[in-house]
Amino acid sequence: MRKPRDYDSELKALGDKARKLRERKVMQLGELVQATDADALPVEELAGALIAAIEEKNATTKGAWRQRGEAFFRGAKGKAAGRVSHDRGGDTSNNGGAEPAAASSGAA
Repeated sequence: MRKPRDYDSELKALGDKARKLRERKVMQLGELVQATDADALPVEELAGALIAAIEEKNATTKGAWRQRGEAFFRGAKGKAAGRVSHDRGGDTSNNGGAEPAAASSGAA
């Protein structure tokens, strides 16, 4: 006869794993903000730049931001790229949008 599954413990384990993944994502986003020196911006300005990046519809602009972000992670920005530990698996779209948005607000 089969042993019954303990759904409660499986759900708890999945919940714990999801919580740890969310915490890791928040930590990586904070590291990205620091590595790009975006932490020098006022919080309102950084938030506005990120919102503008999300609302951006122009594919050419987004492509340019993506290229700048990729260059940053390849080390084209110098030693700052080494400070960010990131998982290129699923976070590349977030990272590509966050870094250039902060950089573009400084240029405006």
